[in-house]
Amino acid sequence: MGQTVRTYTTARRQAGSAQAREGQRLIIGPWDHMSSRGVYPDRSFGPLASAQMLGLTGLHVKFFDRWLRGDTSALDDVAPVKIFVMGIDQWRDEQAWPLPDTQWTDFHLTSASHANTANGDGALTTEPPAGAGHDTYLYDPRRPVPTAGGACLPMTPGFGGPVDQRTVAAHDDVLCFATPVLEEAVEVTGPVSLTLFVSSSAVDTDFTAKLVDVFPEGKAINLCDGILRARYRGGLATEELMEPGTVYEITVDMTATSNVFLPGHRIRVDVSSSNFPRYDRNTGGVIARESEEQGIPAVNHIHHGPNHPSRLILPIIDRKDQS
Repeated sequence: MGQTVRTYTTARRQAGSAQAREGQRLIIGPWDHMSSRGVYPDRSFGPLASAQMLGLTGLHVKFFDRWLRGDTSALDDVAPVKIFVMGIDQWRDEQAWPLPDTQWTDFHLTSASHANTANGDGALTTEPPAGAGHDTYLYDPRRPVPTAGGACLPMTPGFGGPVDQRTVAAHDDVLCFATPVLEEAVEVTGPVSLTLFVSSSAVDTDFTAKLVDVFPEGKAINLCDGILRARYRGGLATEELMEPGTVYEITVDMTATSNVFLPGHRIRVDVSSSNFPRYDRNTGGVIARESEEQGIPAVNHIHHGPNHPSRLILPIIDRKDQS
């Protein structure tokens, strides 16, 4: 989905003509490659979620009528952006992406240095923490964090899409940072990213991030995620290994989501260094030329505080008509 959204926004800004720029349409639904019903073992998005209820085929026909058959009015009643807002489980028409009324909000990572697992003391706060600290975990490529949901082919039920994260978040190499229980609904719609200040015992390691909606009964549903290989922190065109023990600022692109965190829920971000087999394990070298036995464990640190403001950057939408 990330590249699809980037293609849309790039075409809206840079396409070669006004007609091409204004002719783009974006539809984001709670679907995967195998199904467009919006029904999963751990989360069902209701009857409105299905592509059939949306009339997706009809929207495709209108798009083709406009650009292949020359019907200049075919898209007049189709909004530039259609998104399914999870949480309230409703479709909504928008005029732009990201939404014009987006409030980019920093949620700072903080802890008493024991954010490991969902039972740790990791917290998210909109107030910058006064004290400095860090959290530590061991990444071992022979014992990677298993994939549980996300934008991947669901080879087995519960592998792709929304999956309860409680089993994964029980691993001690997963750091969990969560808000207090919400008293009011919070809508997050748009691109999501995580800025981290990191250090490692290794010259290269991965950092993963996952946005999670924690329900009152404890169920924790993944919304979007991302990964960054540290050697490519400056871009894929160049490689730069880390100096062990040196702190680096990195940003993990977590693609995008649209979700209303309802009262009684919590917003959580899970940080680790693997998501396998969705992403191959970092072995400390060039994976194509290494064997599994050559994997190098890494002791990784996430720093936070005034001098290292690690933070989750969320696109908050303040609309009072939802509950």
